[in-house]
Amino acid sequence: METIKTALFETLVDSAVKNDDGTYTFSLEGKSYIINDPLEISKIAQDHGYIIIY
Repeated sequence: METIKTALFETLVDSAVKNDDGTYTFSLEGKSYIINDPLEISKIAQDHGYIIIY
């Protein structure tokens, strides 16, 4: 049986930490990403196999 992973978009965005240079650090499943816009989080989560709930 396949596991379905879901995540709330708001929760994911809230977990991003704003850096001094205006970028954000976002971590998911032990991997960290430096992003310019929190909207990039959706793509990252989808790449990890998550279904995003808005």
